[in-house]
Amino acid sequence: MKRKVFHRYLSAKVLPIWTILLIDVFIIVISTLLAFVLRYDFKSIFLDYQPLDKTILWTVIVNLLSFRIFRTYSNVLRFSSFVDILRIFVALTVSYTVLIIATNLTENFLHLGLAPTSVLLMSYIISFAMMSCSRVVVKTFFEVLNFDGSHCDNAFIYGAKEAGVNIAKALRVNLRNHYRLRGFIADEPELVGKVMMGVRVYPNDETLIGNLIERDIHTVIISPAKMEELKTSDIADRLLANNIKLMTAPPLSEWNGQTLNRTQLKEIQIEDLLPRAPIEIDMHKVASHLEGKRVMITGAAGSIGSEIMRQVASFNPYQLILVDQAETPLHDIRLELQDRWRDINAETIIADISNPSRMEYIFRKYRPQYIFHAAAYKHVPMMEDNVSESIQVNVYGTRTIADLAVKYGAEKFVMISTDKAVNPTNVMGCSKRICEIYVQSLAKKLQKEGGKSTQFITTRFGNVLGSNGSVIPRFRDQIQRGGPVTVTHPDIIRYFMTIPEACRLVLEAGSMGNGGEIYIFDMGKPVRIVDLARRMISLSGRTDVKIEFTGLRHGEKLYEELLNVKELTKPTYHEKIMIATVREYDYDEVKERIQKLIDTSYTYDPMKIVAIMKDIVPEFISKNSCFEALDKKPE
Repeated sequence: MKRKVFHRYLSAKVLPIWTILLIDVFIIVISTLLAFVLRYDFKSIFLDYQPLDKTILWTVIVNLLSFRIFRTYSNVLRFSSFVDILRIFVALTVSYTVLIIATNLTENFLHLGLAPTSVLLMSYIISFAMMSCSRVVVKTFFEVLNFDGSHCDNAFIYGAKEAGVNIAKALRVNLRNHYRLRGFIADEPELVGKVMMGVRVYPNDETLIGNLIERDIHTVIISPAKMEELKTSDIADRLLANNIKLMTAPPLSEWNGQTLNRTQLKEIQIEDLLPRAPIEIDMHKVASHLEGKRVMITGAAGSIGSEIMRQVASFNPYQLILVDQAETPLHDIRLELQDRWRDINAETIIADISNPSRMEYIFRKYRPQYIFHAAAYKHVPMMEDNVSESIQVNVYGTRTIADLAVKYGAEKFVMISTDKAVNPTNVMGCSKRICEIYVQSLAKKLQKEGGKSTQFITTRFGNVLGSNGSVIPRFRDQIQRGGPVTVTHPDIIRYFMTIPEACRLVLEAGSMGNGGEIYIFDMGKPVRIVDLARRMISLSGRTDVKIEFTGLRHGEKLYEELLNVKELTKPTYHEKIMIATVREYDYDEVKERIQKLIDTSYTYDPMKIVAIMKDIVPEFISKNSCFEALDKKPE
């Protein structure tokens, strides 16, 4: 029996409600006695002053009622917060206000002679102080008792304003056994040198690294409000160079009123450090085009197509028609739809876009109104070795979808192109340029004929982070294996954009296009691939991974272009989207030449196929390829 009582009341992780209430009542009694002692200067109050017992009795009764109303005893003491202290303040204020009013009324009308107002006021102040302190003491005691510093990293927080302070609070509560807060880092001069939450605020200057080393700091947690500064300043490079781990937390808006937990803290990824301004689009305009529409996405299981699907799904389409020839990735998309968008009418269809009869059946059955054409072969070295497939899928497939879009009255056709289509040096880039030419010439033909017809829009952008063809996943895999990280050339540069950013611009361009335009995306500043590799190695925390240069691949060039030298651009209302003014092509001529190219592709003779490609796209000059033999040499 005794053992049972002990475990229930004394060793419990959470004190019973009646225990907390008993402690608070005891504090009220002690406060009242102290108030009498202070008021009467420690002189014989227990012998000479009669109202003491009555005052204690009524003070306890009234406070018990107030505690019951405001439930001051219902919280867990070791998790007490400002809200709990505020609840105590309100409860005591109400109870002692009632007591003071009642005391004055009884003295004037009933002559009961209870404690004077001065005693009640002192009791009120002492009670509030003691009850608040009891919560703080218990909370501190449990934090000290449960703290395990053996696996705890010393941490600084970059950002000393609201977001940074909230992260600090989370470290003190939920993450105290993982991180020990030792300071803040601030860019604001007015905050430097101040003390916040018991730690000092340090400047972001040349002394920062010395301060971190002196205090044995292994981790810096970046406030969400400081992520943009992280991209544009050198603080990330300085921290990484000194083997300091960078972490970040989600924005406050994503906390959903909950306390930050360990799983929400994530290591900074290379995508977070690329210098790009955030991209905003006109959501209402995009929604007006897609809501209630039958939307087809080809290549829906790919990195671009799947993200377009996710973004389109948020605009409440009438139906999603998702086409891809990759069975397993498309099945994954189907499962994702079931989990996240169960109410959306979605069809996942396995089909080859270069199969005209199959695609016509799909168009005839579903009659899509809006088409995002993302299906394509895109790996440069692979297409250099498989020329016929590049033509049959990229060119023939695109022509098939475009012609069916016109035949079945689709409103818009948005084609995903690539920066490699500009002054192409490889088969893949040239095949996409031929797709652009066909789609553009078809759009011009329809415009000349007049009447309501399908609007064809082409979007052109560079590399996207996280795509199946990106260097990022390959570098991560190589780093995990211990290296080396393989870079083709020390001077190679590329433009990068995240998949969601690129897809948002695709949707925006699709909504603003009237037909025949080639939209070019502002990809920001180019990034040297070797610098990207070095940053990724630093982020991994490894020091034993080397970089190895392997030489340019077939068809690869040092830099990509978004616009041909003969082309000009004109702005749109979106600063990140421009329209290319390009050479116009005659549709009938283009159709004839492309048909010849498609027919030749079934001979599977790469030299013959590429020769025709170079005839259609004269600026196609091969690099690091056997097809250089087909290029005219300058005399």
